[in-house]
Amino acid sequence: MIPISDDNPTRLTPVVNWALILACVAVYVWEAQLGSGVGAVYARYGFTPKWLMSPPLSPADETGWSALTNIFTSMFLHGGILHLGGNMLYLWIFGNNIEDAMGHSRYTLFYFLSGIAAALTMAFMDPSSTTPMIGASGAISGVLGAYMLLYPRALVTVIVPLGIIFYPFRIRAVWVVGIWFAMQLFSAALSNPDSPGVAWWAHVGGFAAGLLLTPFLKSSHIPFFGPRRLRGPWG
Repeated sequence: MIPISDDNPTRLTPVVNWALILACVAVYVWEAQLGSGVGAVYARYGFTPKWLMSPPLSPADETGWSALTNIFTSMFLHGGILHLGGNMLYLWIFGNNIEDAMGHSRYTLFYFLSGIAAALTMAFMDPSSTTPMIGASGAISGVLGAYMLLYPRALVTVIVPLGIIFYPFRIRAVWVVGIWFAMQLFSAALSNPDSPGVAWWAHVGGFAAGLLLTPFLKSSHIPFFGPRRLRGPWG
């Protein structure tokens, strides 16, 4: 089930969300030009839990770089076009509404705090890991957590691959996000944090951060759980 759009209009132009997407795409274009040297970029600018949990903070401390800085840089790195495309699709669909609900400045703070929480969750689950963590999915998981609280009744258009046919239909966001989170939690529970792969626990941590931060950062006029959709001639 792949979301492709929602029916949730915004009032604000989502300039921060657009900037985040453009930054991630620009960084990926730079990565693609490095060829085999991109592995060194992941090692230098990705977030490695051991650098934070077991001092010294990183091999680059003498240059002023640290694991804390790498939490931010890691959010803009991606390991392939599908990794980038999937993350940016979710950010494009859901991020604009959260920016609309919070405003530009608070959305920026929310996004990066969610990404920090995601990285710290992964570090807590596997403090000795030397595998760099990259990608915006931890921060985007926070966006999905906020969407679950604020717009669960919004209709999301999704496509389901049936062989070579992609069947589109509309479903409420609570099911789209709820199924997504259940898959992350299930995968995290079965995963081995010591093995390279998807940082499932980062997704769980980012989502939880989104749920916790939203009440403090949303605009006061934005209700929880979205407007109720009434049926009939008076709806």
